[in-house]
Amino acid sequence: MSIHIAGAPCCWGVDDPKNPFLSPWERVLQEASQAGYKGIELGPYGYIPMDIERVQAELSKNNLSIIAGTIFDDLVTASHLENLLQQADDICSLMTKLPFSFQEKDGHFTPPYLVLIDWGHDERDYKAGRPDQAKRLSKKDWNRMMSHIRTIAERAWKRYGVRAVIHPHAGGYIEFEDEIQQLLKDIPYDIAGLCLDTGHLYYSKMDPEQWLRECADRIDYIHFKDIDESVYQQVMGEHIRFFDACAKGVMCPIGQGIINYDSIHKLLKDIHYHGYITIEQERDPRNSDTSLRDVSQSIAYLKSVGYE
Repeated sequence: MSIHIAGAPCCWGVDDPKNPFLSPWERVLQEASQAGYKGIELGPYGYIPMDIERVQAELSKNNLSIIAGTIFDDLVTASHLENLLQQADDICSLMTKLPFSFQEKDGHFTPPYLVLIDWGHDERDYKAGRPDQAKRLSKKDWNRMMSHIRTIAERAWKRYGVRAVIHPHAGGYIEFEDEIQQLLKDIPYDIAGLCLDTGHLYYSKMDPEQWLRECADRIDYIHFKDIDESVYQQVMGEHIRFFDACAKGVMCPIGQGIINYDSIHKLLKDIHYHGYITIEQERDPRNSDTSLRDVSQSIAYLKSVGYE
């Protein structure tokens, strides 16, 4: 089993590129390298600049490759499609011009990936993790979102050779069990793969091991998070946005929370997963002084239970 551990800017609190408290992207790359990463995601659109020479220089300085870029936006609204396609063009154009070394793996697509996440709906943000309370999309709106995903995924693949992967995310309209099941029916694997996230699955009342096993033939890419159970139980009793829950510490370093990563390691061997796993730990960017410590602890823990 060949698994590569990578990082993401959200570990430094980078989720909203307009947040005034974000660390400089150069610092994030430097600390990711210090922690031992060889690969990192771009983070949200607009954080790392679309400047090939500047980005390439910083990546080279830190011995890093970009393994994914993300469209983290409203995938539902009809008027957003043009902007979404522009994001896809910009992200894919940048990623495919950057040097990248990756050993081919059988049966699955290789990085860099375009991660698609629906986001930006207050009515769902406040119901993140609560499948019995959250409003669902109408059939018309759901079908429009599926159409948008297919259009973006086909654009990324046909123009740039970049594989799109769909990421169910707490607080978006692709979050809960019924929505993921419908997504799997509506988007065939030849159009887009899955990026399952252990932390989001648990947050949204699903068993990460069960979903990784059952969706093994649809998964191209995986995110790892861990959840502090005491904070999780607290925020589930509050009227709170997802990232405000993260600011309270609901996400913790891998191995310090409720998710069993030793067991998941055995499962990944069973399903013959080869490829990238990206560590994430969303937080308030004002707490990014502890990011290097936390991601280093996460990597050390994963190595201690057998991850390479």
